[in-house]
Amino acid sequence: MTFPDEKFDDISAFSDAYFEQISAAAASVDRAKLTQAADILEDTYRKNNTLFVCGNGGSAAISGTFVCDHSKLVQTDTNLTARVVSLADNMSMVTAIANDLSYDDIFSYQLQTLANFGDALLTISASGDSENVVKAATWARENKMEVIAFTGFKGGRMADLATVHLHVNADNYGVIEDVHQSLMHLLAQYIRMKQMSRGLVANRKF
Repeated sequence: MTFPDEKFDDISAFSDAYFEQISAAAASVDRAKLTQAADILEDTYRKNNTLFVCGNGGSAAISGTFVCDHSKLVQTDTNLTARVVSLADNMSMVTAIANDLSYDDIFSYQLQTLANFGDALLTISASGDSENVVKAATWARENKMEVIAFTGFKGGRMADLATVHLHVNADNYGVIEDVHQSLMHLLAQYIRMKQMSRGLVANRKF
């Protein structure tokens, strides 16, 4: 069974159950792997390499927000420059690849064009099994790139492909995507905070 496994008659009861699911899902994220992910991102930014991010649907939206929160937020009050590119945001390129080649190639083809040694890839896929995400991660690993994967459900093929697998133990797309969005935010805020003095942190908005 998955959540919800029964019909709720009012939104108040459903919201209580939904937020309980989010709390449990957030608690399930491996903190040691979260530390590893933060280290990879900080190292990528410190070396002026590029982080590529990709996903489909709601995950594509998160990958776009990743660009804003990391590129803009991380370098505010710090000596880091976060170079982040969402492979889901260039619709001209995405639709050309999908139309002329295959939708499965929309991310891997762009990586072949844009990626350099030392760059990293972060994938966002609730199932962990989206073919275009898997192909991008496969190409990245074959070309010595670090791969961070946000997943849910059972993790899919990304569980074995990723350098660091950040798995959200949940079976509801909304809950999984809510936690993925939170992971994106907390990674950006923590990396920024790590570069700042305690006094500066206390006087800034995050």
